Amino acid sequence: MTYEEFADARLAALLRYAVMLTGDPHQAQDLVQDTMVRVQLNWRRVARADSPERYVRRMLTNQFVDWRRGSWVRRVLLRGEPDETLPSRSDHAQHTVDRDQVWSWLARLPRRQRATLVLRYYEDLPDAEIAEILGCAVGTVRSCISRALTTLRTEYAEARP
Repeated sequence: MTYEEFADARLAALLRYAVMLTGDPHQAQDLVQDTMVRVQLNWRRVARADSPERYVRRMLTNQFVDWRRGSWVRRVLLRGEPDETLPSRSDHAQHTVDRDQVWSWLARLPRRQRATLVLRYYEDLPDAEIAEILGCAVGTVRSCISRALTTLRTEYAEARP
């Protein structure tokens, strides 16, 4: 498999995964782009791996966990105003508020905890694969997930009357 074939086949899935990690499609695009540049530069090593996709997902996850050290994440996050000229089919206000609240809670989690949640519940990976991707023990994965869910449950309980 060539780098181009790999990129054509897996780029969309990697971007979806990065959106779940970052919570922002634009930052996810930057993260995937930076990762894919590294993948291309190291393609021989990636192609020799047992599972190139798992290898690249690990690269992307590690880059996300370390992302705050890079300068690109310090950029100001701008959210566009909704276009008032477009007709709205129905009122989605509460759904939007709830979704934004969950994104806010996820954003406050430590990066490793957030990565474990995304790998478990979005990518549907078992503990052993998550541990391999994050380069840690299976017990560490389980404790990260447990702590993250406890934090989210607490946030949810405090937000609801």
